[in-house]
Amino acid sequence: MNKLVDAARRNNKRLMEAFKALGMDTETVIPGIFDGHEWRHGKGPVLESMNPATNQIIGRVSAARSEDVQGVVERSRQAWLSWRLIPAPKRGEIVRQMREALFGRIDDLGLIVSGEMGKIQAEGRGEIQEYLDICDYAVGLSRMLNGQVIPSERPGHFMMEQWNPLGVVGVISAFNFPAAVYGWNAAIALVCGDAVVWKPAPSTSLIAIAIMKIVTQVLTKNGIDPAVCTLVCGDRDVGEALVNNKQVDLLSFTGSTPAGRIIGQQVASRYGRVLLECGGNNAIIVMPDADLDMAVRSVVFAAVGTAGQRCTTCRRLLLHEDIYDEFVKRLIFAYEQVRIGDQLDDSTLMGPLHRPSAVGDYLELIAELERTPGAKILYGGKQIEANFVQPTIASVPKTSPTVQKETFVPVLQIVKFANLDEAIAINNAVGQGLSSALFTRSPSSIFQWTGPAGSDCGIVNVNIPTNGAEIGGAFGGEKETGGGRESGSDAWKQYMRRQTCTINYSGELPLAQGIKFE
Repeated sequence: MNKLVDAARRNNKRLMEAFKALGMDTETVIPGIFDGHEWRHGKGPVLESMNPATNQIIGRVSAARSEDVQGVVERSRQAWLSWRLIPAPKRGEIVRQMREALFGRIDDLGLIVSGEMGKIQAEGRGEIQEYLDICDYAVGLSRMLNGQVIPSERPGHFMMEQWNPLGVVGVISAFNFPAAVYGWNAAIALVCGDAVVWKPAPSTSLIAIAIMKIVTQVLTKNGIDPAVCTLVCGDRDVGEALVNNKQVDLLSFTGSTPAGRIIGQQVASRYGRVLLECGGNNAIIVMPDADLDMAVRSVVFAAVGTAGQRCTTCRRLLLHEDIYDEFVKRLIFAYEQVRIGDQLDDSTLMGPLHRPSAVGDYLELIAELERTPGAKILYGGKQIEANFVQPTIASVPKTSPTVQKETFVPVLQIVKFANLDEAIAINNAVGQGLSSALFTRSPSSIFQWTGPAGSDCGIVNVNIPTNGAEIGGAFGGEKETGGGRESGSDAWKQYMRRQTCTINYSGELPLAQGIKFE
């Protein structure tokens, strides 16, 4: 008997009400293309969105084909020609209005994120809040797209750095953050003066359509060509068409490392720009002087949140040998308190995996751990029912091949270490380089960890988990994570083109290297 699935089915009515409130008729096939002029059906297959808790279809979307992409990109580029001329602070005002419109529907949008992706309600609503937060950031940024003044070596000359809109930005987002990733890119791109073409994950097309309808209303109300923000739902062939389109000036991709490697090469071959946010095989290190209560809470949040399907999920836990046994005991107790169930139930702490294929990945990793010499399952390791699985803890030797790969499931692998140098070496020994965290009270350990001989990740935390990044800092990683940066700091520079401008106001023409033409 599937108790969790049956309970989830009873909550499905709330999800349908959210769709209705946003004007989406899920009883019919929904058009999956918005080209700035109209919503229309694509030439591709019908995409089925399912509730991960029940595997029931909650909506159908008519997908694009590769041949549909060119027309959408051309419409976006045409809209960009006028959008780029609007002063940046005015563009920021449009983004501010988008923020307010999205906020007015935050509960419905959050419910759709949860219902379609599988993350719990707090995470679904929180994801929409991330979109709102980056809009707030972008509004302020619109008045600070500053270049620098550069001293000239020539008298009567003035040098400055100028930043101008880049063009069309293509955004290929992933299923695990079906709203926030687009928001991180779109809000910044729009204030930078770019147009944006969005290709969401095939399994999370409904939330993309809901967001695009709201964004489009804001653009139309302000007399802006709605093609500044367009949408093409589809499978891999649609993504490939966007990647290879020469009119897409920047391609932002969030997804797996193998796909990112191919995309990076394809975009580079046409001299386009690429922003890659790929895999993360993130580690938390706990030193013997750490606050163990804080560390346990952080590990549970980082390893169990979103059922292990965040790119910043903690997948490796490195424990000092002096506190290993005590920490594992506390951690198992904490795992026993995790309430697994329907993501739309307020009491749930961990929902289902996104698709049955993820359950297959989970079971495959468990089987591999059971075959690995020296590895031991300490907690969990079982499929409960349907897409629901037990969050799992396993102890492994540091040489285990299982710690080298990112598996998008809630399996935490624990490795014992003797000193910080060894822990840093273990942390850095994987191909991915997204997020990392150290728990300690020692200033010397902190500065070693954050210094040149410390963590090689793009995100290096102390006494906080690997996930939960703030929008004010640049988000991204090194090595096989791709090297791209989204959100805060100077990530905006990727969405603009830089000009070094020299202005001669002297009335004379001194030539370089002292060359004189008589």
